[in-house]
Amino acid sequence: MERTALLLVDWQNDYFDGGKMPLSGSDQAARQASRLLAAFRAAGLPVIHVRHETLREPAPFFAPGTEGAEIHPLLAPAEGETVITKNFPNSFRGTDLLERLQALEVKTLVIAGAMTHMCIDATTRAAADLGFRCRLAQDACATRDLEFGGVAVPAVQVHAAFLAGLSGIYAQILPAGDLLPAA
Repeated sequence: MERTALLLVDWQNDYFDGGKMPLSGSDQAARQASRLLAAFRAAGLPVIHVRHETLREPAPFFAPGTEGAEIHPLLAPAEGETVITKNFPNSFRGTDLLERLQALEVKTLVIAGAMTHMCIDATTRAAADLGFRCRLAQDACATRDLEFGGVAVPAVQVHAAFLAGLSGIYAQILPAGDLLPAA
């Protein structure tokens, strides 16, 4: 049987109300991610938390050692769960994530996190390129409004566009409820 792990990316305090970079729908998406987290724990499947630290000064958000860079309490790691700290959007770049997944004999990743257009996109594409089967929880990811060339792009459209780009070749895109493992 193919081993599956849950990869929770950047569920950090700065992405929630009161943080330095609150996202559109982060509370609702985090609740869906917490459903996945509870189900993976109940099934005894691996859970890996990834958190970002911004190294440039001054850090616009996720500054090392700040409350904003800590994982949100709703998705806090349990004792024994892996936590990887990254400094780039791609969770594999400059980390030992690949080696940890290989040691666990993981072949499939269920991915949830933030921001859809940045770290989720980069991590999912990298994981697929490395040979992992990716299953992305569409309602357990969050992003924000963007602007380019004077055009405002609402978060809901940013989210949909990036999921559309990942769908098929890079990942299977499903609601969190369809990705819950059996306990």
